[in-house]
This record gives sequence, structure tokens and C-alpha cells, in this order.
Amino acid sequence: MEAENRVRTGEPSIGSLFSNLAREVTSLVRKETELVKAEMGEKTSQAMGALASIAIAGAVLLCGFLVLLAAAVFGLNTVLPPDTTPWLSALIVGGVVVVIGFIMLQAGRKKLRQENLMPTRTMASLRRDKALTQEHEAAVKEELR
Repeated sequence: MEAENRVRTGEPSIGSLFSNLAREVTSLVRKETELVKAEMGEKTSQAMGALASIAIAGAVLLCGFLVLLAAAVFGLNTVLPPDTTPWLSALIVGGVVVVIGFIMLQAGRKKLRQENLMPTRTMASLRRDKALTQEHEAAVKEELR
């Protein structure tokens, strides 16, 4: 009967419409995946170049910081009483730098806790999508009965 209706009206059947829809959605997903792969490859190469620049800049900054620390040691040595030995100024500057570094390390570790790294917004969005899908699935099953 459906074939007769299709011949009379010239319109495709529901089954062929769903078949076309499934084929088109599959093609769309495949093309979107290829686009994402290409874009991510592009972005990865850009990020690698930027990371290389940051690493080189970090090395240069470290060298400059070491020179400044040496200058601080020499400057402190001139301020301290003349009868003290030069290693005392190096010990004081080194101790201050170690304390500052330890404080910075603790702050960084605090930011890297596991709960801070969880993609909470994405997880919430996925839960909403799952609930919505389940609602639609239940509604479709109810309509088919």
C-alpha cells in the first residue's frame, strides 16, 4: 500500500526518508571529524612553536635571574660588616630565594589538585545531554506503542 501511495504522490516513503537521514548524518559526522582532525593538527603545530618560544625565553630569563642573584650577593657583601666572610651574603640571598621558591611551589601544587582539573562544565553538559536523550528515547518508545 505504501508503494502505491508513493507511486501516486511521487514522494519517498518514511523508510527511505529515515535511510537518507541516517546516511546524511553519518556523512556529516564523518566530514566534521575530518575537519576537527585537520584543525587540531594545525593548532598543535602552532602550539608547539609557541611552546618552543616560551622555553627559550624561560632559559634566557633564568640566566638573567642568576646574574641578578649574583649581583645581590655582591651587593649584600658590601653592606655587611667587613669582618664577615663573603659566603654569608650568598647564604642569605640563597635562603631568601629558596623560601620564595617554596611558597611559589606550594601555590602551584594547590592549583593542580585533582578537583581543580576536572572538566566540571563539560561533565555537567554531558549529564544534561544524557538525560535529554533518555527523555527523547522514552517519548519515542511511548509514541510507538
